[in-house]
Amino acid sequence: MGEGLLVVGDVVTDVVAVHGTPVATGTDTEADIVLRPGGSGANTASWAAYLGADAALLSRVGYDSSEWHTNELVKAGVRPLLSVDADHPTAVVIAMVDPTGERSMLTNRGAGGRISPADFAEPMLDGIRHLHLSGYTFFAEPGLQLARTIMAAAAGRGVSMSIDPASTGPLRAFGVERFLREIAPAGLVIPNLDEALLLTGAATPERAAEVLSERYGRAVVKLGPGGAVAAVAGRIAATAEALPVDAVDSTGAGDAFAAGYLTAWLSGAGEEAAVQAGCRAGADCVALVGGRPRYGLELNHLYPIHTD
Repeated sequence: MGEGLLVVGDVVTDVVAVHGTPVATGTDTEADIVLRPGGSGANTASWAAYLGADAALLSRVGYDSSEWHTNELVKAGVRPLLSVDADHPTAVVIAMVDPTGERSMLTNRGAGGRISPADFAEPMLDGIRHLHLSGYTFFAEPGLQLARTIMAAAAGRGVSMSIDPASTGPLRAFGVERFLREIAPAGLVIPNLDEALLLTGAATPERAAEVLSERYGRAVVKLGPGGAVAAVAGRIAATAEALPVDAVDSTGAGDAFAAGYLTAWLSGAGEEAAVQAGCRAGADCVALVGGRPRYGLELNHLYPIHTD
């Protein structure tokens, strides 16, 4: 077993609209609109690579923008393990970001919703120490089969595993108890506050972390501007406050947190230091438009996309 981190999750074309006034129904609202490479899995892998991890991403992209997304991952230092769907475009999310940095999203999963066991080969786990799966992978039947397949293969190799539950809406539609059963092989769960409360029925983030850690061994609940709390084997192990930052866009903040935490934890950091590293990465992310580390681009710079 090596030292690599393999992320399984989505690649998304993000259209981010930052608006200074409420969206007006039936008319125009002024906004700064930018195009960014995104996706929960791709964001996590990119931040992990940025922070020094040997990171790879297993995902499925579409015919419309596969070259662009592959190049963006390579520039981020990620090893892309991408299948190209000849019949469907890459997933697209339109994110509307208000003056507080909070976002509302319109989503089309596109090719990402069709990832399946056919996109995985066991040698992809060569040199991998830890497997991290985005919850979005579980929410369509082909992806669920992939998750089962790759988790079984990872368990057979002694590879540790973590899950980011992704989003409360799809979790409810999928079924909370069903999701909890499907992620049984994981030893770490990294939900945000809403996801943690939904998954446990707990009244506080601390209790949610304790409940999840009793079931999986370790849990870290992301609290956004409230920091984070971690529990191990049913007991609170660490808390951290969020760093002060002028929030521009919360897109990808949870993905960056997961990358910061995992990179530190896999490097041997203690629980408190790992949670603090997650908070630092999250703070770096919310200071940017989009969910990835920046490469010198201005706010309104539009990426080119190769299309047919």
